[in-house]
Amino acid sequence: FDKIIEVRSAISGYAGGVAENPTYKQVSTGSTAYLEAVQITFDPEKITYQQLLDVFWRQFDPTDAGGSFYDRGTQYTSAVFYHDDEQKRLAEASRKALSESGRFDKPIVTPIRPATTFYPAEAYHQDYHKKNSAHYNRYRTGSGRDAFIEKIWGKAAKASGSDYSKPSDAVLRQKLTNLQYTVTQEEGTERPFRNEFWDNKKAGIYVDIVSGEPLFSSTHKFKSGTGWPSFWQPMIRENVVEKEDDSLWTRRTEVRSKHGDSHLGHRFEDGPEPTGLRYCINSASLRFIPKENLEAEGYGKFASLLASAKEGSVED
Repeated sequence: FDKIIEVRSAISGYAGGVAENPTYKQVSTGSTAYLEAVQITFDPEKITYQQLLDVFWRQFDPTDAGGSFYDRGTQYTSAVFYHDDEQKRLAEASRKALSESGRFDKPIVTPIRPATTFYPAEAYHQDYHKKNSAHYNRYRTGSGRDAFIEKIWGKAAKASGSDYSKPSDAVLRQKLTNLQYTVTQEEGTERPFRNEFWDNKKAGIYVDIVSGEPLFSSTHKFKSGTGWPSFWQPMIRENVVEKEDDSLWTRRTEVRSKHGDSHLGHRFEDGPEPTGLRYCINSASLRFIPKENLEAEGYGKFASLLASAKEGSVED
């Protein structure tokens, strides 16, 4: 929630119990009725409660009634604490929609509860992921949380992207870096020669950073000298949408992803044979998947296209 600019504050703490001024030591016993919680203060004129709920559901396993991944006990279970009848209605509707989406194999057990007094946690708990990032990231990955989120919420992003449903702006801001958001959602342009893939010579495919739909292949990548990744054709033509762009007082052809509707870059007619085209793409709009990882990441059907591709040859 810290990554969402419309969120004024996100404070770690405790909610749901009755004893005054609980401590972490007390709550961690699981006998206080308190849950580890986050108090979110936001501007309702800039972001909706529903959008915050969209972010919330994507952070944990709402079918787990006994804790949260590696952490077991009632203090680690999930809940939505509402502050008025409208928040209650929206939270219940959001939970119902998620339950009926078919995304989970088990029932959603996250309760919708009236808010109680919120007690901020001790100072060392605030922004722990920043203060102790290495430990936090190891623990988060080791707990199975990242793998679960990728499995559940990454399903629609695999293979074709045709089942992808674009999330709310709040979710996109939470998921993307500032540069990725600026490029894909605001038609921005990254700096040449100072981006991730302009000189990438590894064999693999490039997918939309937002939707995961496959777009380009290293087999079609060439050295253009422009400082941006360049391709003489898309790998999956139907996943690339071209539109006229008159934004810079000159007519260009904008390139966007079909399912994610992400701004990717532009197409020019100064490329090599056999097409004579140059798809000039921002690295910030892409995620690269090496050929050896295609099967594991759900893109195995493209492995045959890269069977003979060699490292270091794609831009030479």
